[in-house]
Amino acid sequence: MSGQSSDVGDVGEKQFDRSHDHKHIVDHAKAATDKEEKMTLWQGIRLYPKAIAWSVLISTCIAMEGYDLCLLGNFYAFPQFNRQFGGPDGKGGFQVSAPWQAGLSNGANVGEFIGLLVNGIVSERFGYKKTVLVCLAIMAGLIAIPVTATSVEALLVYYILAGIPWGIWQTLTISYAAEVCPVALRGYLTSYVNFCWGLGQIIGVGVIKSQLGREDSWAYKLPWALQWMWIPPLFIGILFAPESPWLLVRKNKLEEAKRSLLRLTTSNKETDFDADETISMMVHTTEIEKQATIGATYLDCFRGINLRRTEITCMVWAIQNLSGNSFTGYSTYFFQQAGIKTDDAFSFTLGQFGINMVGVFGAWALMSWGVGRRSLYLYGLCGLFTMLLLIGCLHFVPASSSNQAAYATGGLMLGWATVYQLTVGTICFSLVGEIPSRRLLIKTVALGRCAYIVVGISERAALEVEKEAPVYLEKA
Repeated sequence: MSGQSSDVGDVGEKQFDRSHDHKHIVDHAKAATDKEEKMTLWQGIRLYPKAIAWSVLISTCIAMEGYDLCLLGNFYAFPQFNRQFGGPDGKGGFQVSAPWQAGLSNGANVGEFIGLLVNGIVSERFGYKKTVLVCLAIMAGLIAIPVTATSVEALLVYYILAGIPWGIWQTLTISYAAEVCPVALRGYLTSYVNFCWGLGQIIGVGVIKSQLGREDSWAYKLPWALQWMWIPPLFIGILFAPESPWLLVRKNKLEEAKRSLLRLTTSNKETDFDADETISMMVHTTEIEKQATIGATYLDCFRGINLRRTEITCMVWAIQNLSGNSFTGYSTYFFQQAGIKTDDAFSFTLGQFGINMVGVFGAWALMSWGVGRRSLYLYGLCGLFTMLLLIGCLHFVPASSSNQAAYATGGLMLGWATVYQLTVGTICFSLVGEIPSRRLLIKTVALGRCAYIVVGISERAALEVEKEAPVYLEKA
């Protein structure tokens, strides 16, 4: 009897300990949540300066994709590129055919689609840091393909393969920013990814514009070769980056998660920060999401409340292309077709991508002034619709005023870019980083970006038909 009483006592003591530990975690989690909800923007900046720096560094990988895809879209208006990879256009010049233009762009999209789905698995299994480093190493080898390419088929192979690391970066950068920063900073650092797109694009257009006077093949090879400049500083910097503490908590590596969190923060007397409380909040949130979700697979994104989160994320991403973003990659080409000189067309495009960068800070200002993200999305769509309608109406201007109409089109496209970046273009990244649950964040964001790509492929197919249409060519 005494032995049985002792066993019962041990069991009761263990249950009490577990109950006590659970209460301790819940109390700490509540304290950390209350502190984070009350944290102001400036308190977040002072407490998490290292997290900001690491997030900015990893997000800069997106500039590589923005740079390369900008090259592709603008090379179609580049005489030297068209001579090598295109054919006679019937007007004494050369042009890459519309089907091949669609093939190259869609080839990149196919690779991105694969990369997005792969990222939902590899980032969760191996971590953000290792995944980014492997992608950088892969890109270092792939860049040699376009530099040495002599046929459009080789370019297609390159864009399909390069699309895989690009697809991984597209969502990994957002997920990392969303997990290493508190709520007060999250909207700003996830939307910084959009700034990186603009950074890569404006550098790309500037490089191409500087090569317009060259007649040899290095006029288009050099811009591709310059992509190697991104890799050494990014690789070395990210090598020392801390892993996401949220991801480490999901792997039950709590001590590593705490060390990572301390590397993301700095001592600040004003915020009363406690690393143990924050880790408890992550543990408690993860456990709650485990109870609400059977697993953490792609299928779970379509179950229960996560289905609604997935639907919203997909539509938020898709709206970017549905509001006219698909044609911006061809902006220089369309400026030319509208009658603007090549040098001026590149200048317009340079201005457009400059707006892409400045617009991010404008969107930050609107968010900090209390303008709701849903309101920005709705008002932005109204403004974009108006701009696109006016651009379409200019198509019917008499031929005698075609030159004025061409420059009016350029001005309206800059206006479109301004409205887009102040609203839909920037706010999208902020929303998709916060809508999913932490447990399914990587996979939900990946599915949303897949929706963006599917819409983009269908719209680009329509653009290629328009570019081939006899009426359009006669108008041009």
